[in-house]
Amino acid sequence: MSGGVLVIQPLPGIGDMVWHLPHLHALAAAVPEGKVWVLTKPRSQADRLLAADPAVAGVLWLERNPGRHDGLRGLLRLARELRARRFREAWVLHTSARYALAARLAGIPRRFGFGFGAQRLWLSGSARLGPAERRLHPLEKADRLLERAGIARHEEEPVLPVAAAARAAAARRIAGLPRPLVALGVGTSEPYKQWGAERFVELAARLRGRAGSFVVIGGPAEAELAARVAQGIAAQGANVRAVHDAPIDQVAALLEACDLYVGNDTGVLNVAAAVGTHAVGLFGASPPLRHSRRIHAVLPDPSDGGMSAIAP
Repeated sequence: MSGGVLVIQPLPGIGDMVWHLPHLHALAAAVPEGKVWVLTKPRSQADRLLAADPAVAGVLWLERNPGRHDGLRGLLRLARELRARRFREAWVLHTSARYALAARLAGIPRRFGFGFGAQRLWLSGSARLGPAERRLHPLEKADRLLERAGIARHEEEPVLPVAAAARAAAARRIAGLPRPLVALGVGTSEPYKQWGAERFVELAARLRGRAGSFVVIGGPAEAELAARVAQGIAAQGANVRAVHDAPIDQVAALLEACDLYVGNDTGVLNVAAAVGTHAVGLFGASPPLRHSRRIHAVLPDPSDGGMSAIAP
């Protein structure tokens, strides 16, 4: 039993969790134990992503669409699970009334949230947002909620701690590669955000005189793509490694070890910036991210949009 503070952040992506690091850290700094629990979805990989973060006491899974927390029975099951941990305070960083109701049914005494619509019925705190603020970006909503609750933010942008074990594992993967190291992020969760193997290979050719080595990073679903990009770069005579099977904590360590990251708009782009690596994001199919000074957005000509309009 924790008796601690719970932060409910149900947006599912890795990037979504990285975006909210300043809020997690601010809330943790405001409580005596200096830690918060996080309730989020498995797709965020938060259990490994946040494993080295001293501000995170633990990660609980919210399983929906489909999952054991769907429907009325799922809501009641979630409430029972939260009640067993005896949290004293919950912060709902989402507009849904469902999670505030779950916190209320769980008997959590202090409950904070944005307060839109029916959500306000299940909150106890007076700090909340007005109707006109509903259209704000999730980060802006979280910023304003903490500000109105008197919670000071200590970070201007996300900072992701990296574990020593992950650093050691990453070092083994890139052992022997000459610096500077340029990471190429070829993965993406949506096909329309994909820049394409040929363009990454062409970019590597253009950077070869300034890059000592390339690290091609993707997930298991991009194994074939990462291998194809690495083969194309190797054919140019450049030093290259492909990594498609590393867990997210090792990916973070790899990115921390690199001197530059160039990649699609995906969660890994946010991770790169959060571990201190300057990251060039290819935003041909999505709005550019503005929450980090380390993310440098590359946009196509407005008259010729799309990823294919971004030249290497």
